Amino acid sequence: MARGERRRRGAPADRARAAERAARGGPARRNGRGGGARGAAWGAVLAVVALSLALGLSGRWLLAWHRARRAVTLHSAPPALPPDSSSPAVSPDLFWGTYRPHVYFGMKTRSPQPLLTGLMWAQQGSTLGTPKLRHTCEQGDGVGPYGWQFHDGLSFGRQQIQDGALRLTTEFVKRPGGQHGGDWSWRVTVEPQASGTSTLPLVSLFFYVVTDGKEVLVPEVGTKGQLEFISGHTSELGDFRFILLAPTSPGDTTPKYGSYNVFWSSNPGLPLLTEMVKNRLNSWFQHQPPGASPERYLGLPGSLKWEDRGPSGQGQGHGQFLIQQVTVKVPFSMELVFESGSARAAGSQPLEQLAGSLLTQALESHAEAFRERFEKTFQLKEKGLSTGEQALGQAALSGLLGGIGYFYGQSLVLPDMGVEGSEQKVDPALFPPVPLFTAVPSRSFFPRGFLWDEGFHQLVVQRWDPHFTREALGHWLGLLNADGWIGREQVLGDEARARVPPEFLVQRAGHANPPTLLLPVAHMLESGDPADFAFLRRAFPRLRAWFSWLHQSQAGPEPLSYRWRGRDPALPTLLNPKTLPSGLDDYPRASHPSATERHLDLRCWVALGARVLVRLAEWLGEAEAVVELGPLAASLEEEDSLDELHWAPELGVFADFGNHTKAVQLKPQPPQGLVRVVGQPHPRLQYVDALGYVSLFPLLLRLLSPSSSRLGPLLDVLADSRHLWSPFGLRSLAVSSPFYGQRNSEHDPPYWRGAVWLNVNYLALGALHHYGHLEGPHQARAAKLHSDLRANVVSNVWRQYRATGFLWEQYSDRDGRGMGCRPFQGWTSLVLLVMAEDY
Repeated sequence: MARGERRRRGAPADRARAAERAARGGPARRNGRGGGARGAAWGAVLAVVALSLALGLSGRWLLAWHRARRAVTLHSAPPALPPDSSSPAVSPDLFWGTYRPHVYFGMKTRSPQPLLTGLMWAQQGSTLGTPKLRHTCEQGDGVGPYGWQFHDGLSFGRQQIQDGALRLTTEFVKRPGGQHGGDWSWRVTVEPQASGTSTLPLVSLFFYVVTDGKEVLVPEVGTKGQLEFISGHTSELGDFRFILLAPTSPGDTTPKYGSYNVFWSSNPGLPLLTEMVKNRLNSWFQHQPPGASPERYLGLPGSLKWEDRGPSGQGQGHGQFLIQQVTVKVPFSMELVFESGSARAAGSQPLEQLAGSLLTQALESHAEAFRERFEKTFQLKEKGLSTGEQALGQAALSGLLGGIGYFYGQSLVLPDMGVEGSEQKVDPALFPPVPLFTAVPSRSFFPRGFLWDEGFHQLVVQRWDPHFTREALGHWLGLLNADGWIGREQVLGDEARARVPPEFLVQRAGHANPPTLLLPVAHMLESGDPADFAFLRRAFPRLRAWFSWLHQSQAGPEPLSYRWRGRDPALPTLLNPKTLPSGLDDYPRASHPSATERHLDLRCWVALGARVLVRLAEWLGEAEAVVELGPLAASLEEEDSLDELHWAPELGVFADFGNHTKAVQLKPQPPQGLVRVVGQPHPRLQYVDALGYVSLFPLLLRLLSPSSSRLGPLLDVLADSRHLWSPFGLRSLAVSSPFYGQRNSEHDPPYWRGAVWLNVNYLALGALHHYGHLEGPHQARAAKLHSDLRANVVSNVWRQYRATGFLWEQYSDRDGRGMGCRPFQGWTSLVLLVMAEDY
């Protein structure tokens, strides 16, 4: 409890003590025995008051302690995944993977202390000073387009990266065997972007291995700094060996001359690897193939001196960082081979090295298998989509699968103290260490787990491989705290934390996020897959706890109403305080935040959640859960109740409700800059006139009957170009809204105030497809709108992909151009399901 609170609580006791002193020194003393009786009575009163205060204070303290403790305590329900589900013994095929989405190319194991590998590169002599070292995906580093052309999520991938005049192709393939995840091999090819280039650049590739503990790495060095191989051992991998093969010309075995440098040190910390290499590129070396003129390049120190090395080759607990630099004239290819000791011991015949022609054969075989499986799954060719649109679909899926990461660490949590704003009086605490296997929205800008994004991600992933979705949902449900809360943004581990601004590190245990994980759960209920049902049976207690927390913690001021906790305060610099927990960030809500608000989108999410949980409970035979949740689901399905709380007759649509006026604007007021000015009429309790995505939620989540009288008006505003319809998809906020395209502050451009977002357009298309196949007065119109909207969305995403090579976070409703961060192969990958008409 805060010191100020203690002072306020102490005031009555002070007055009581003053009264006691007056009683002792006043007329009572002159009255002898009577005064003593009154003094005793006062003493008794004071004792009762003091005891009450002490009990009140201790009770409040205990309650606060209890809440704080539960916020960072894992839920007691059995896990949704089997024990050690990420280990090589249980899931050998998923143990190794490209689980470092924030680097251009790298692999790691699914373990708390993983073995990591990665690639850096630099073009020598292209600029004065130290060459630009490429390693982590960045928004503004000039690299691009880049992305996975093929990635099956399991054992194969092919990525192209354009870096100025260079084109890099990174490929990997895995080969199962043994008890530790099997073997894998990389191939990295560097070529000039344009054919017929007269001056071929000199390029350095940096292949590295990092350990995170006391694991053994022992390099064997040949001549001129070339590593012959790296042998090693960990408890999870057993014995293993890395072999970096000599460079060759692309497509054949003709050797190419390479210059080698090597560096070996203790692990400085994963976020510091790039800077460490930059700082060590401080020596000039000569690259001189036989018969050619010498060229200078910057290289790493050419020795294996390592002060931290122990007598057995082990580090002193910090882990090891071993990097080989190879400098070669473009074009060339290089291969890195990882060989598992147990894979070799398991077979009766010696395994041939997965390199050269065998690697080429494996890569092509996997590429062909990917194409065949892709068409069988999504049938884009059969639906008449062009070869370019099919390539877009393959890239959308591959980018999403190639962006799956494995994270491990502790997040910072502010407990929910039961009173809004009171979390500011306590310090954040560390959540227990947890793993997370999840897709990410963007490799360059959001390379970590986001709760409401992940539900959309898994709608795509589960069509490709339901096992991946069970793994991802199981890991997310493993983050449940004792109250049933899951943090909306997961920043786990040093690499993830290094890329997040400090103000976004702390997660607040009273703040929710849309429960989109229930969307793939609903699809599981329709799949008939026994493995899905077995998973849902294990996951049900956690799903129920999560939903119950959402329903109870976000309850609104009226029965069956709900309110997002965690809106920004009404600061003078904000046009409309944000509602980050809703996922729609700056979408306009009531101008003056208050406890009287009723949020339409949240009510619809809760209604969807109740519907899915009841269906699941009925299938599982969970009678008690059906009795508890059934009446809630039925009440939330009633359109009269929805009408009473959210239908705004004066607006002709559903809407939020709260203390609101539209007479707000940002005006310049030097020296403060832009400041919010509230005019006439003053705010009052009313429906919020912000026509946009929120208005559509009863339609988006299919909560209306086909014969609903409200369905027609929603289709009207959806189809009206003065409101939400654009040639590029549905815009997030109507052109007619006073907030359309408006900044939220001097430094905060519009986000959900007009731009086209693929996740909500996907929900809209699914709803239109749904109502277009149900008998009712709006069936034909819904079907027509579905066809037109699908054509608009697909054609624009394809046009922008063809022009830029990227999928984008959002698209302009004015000219269709991609906006926000890129690549954004999170929920924008839903364009694949739109093309496949799979909702």
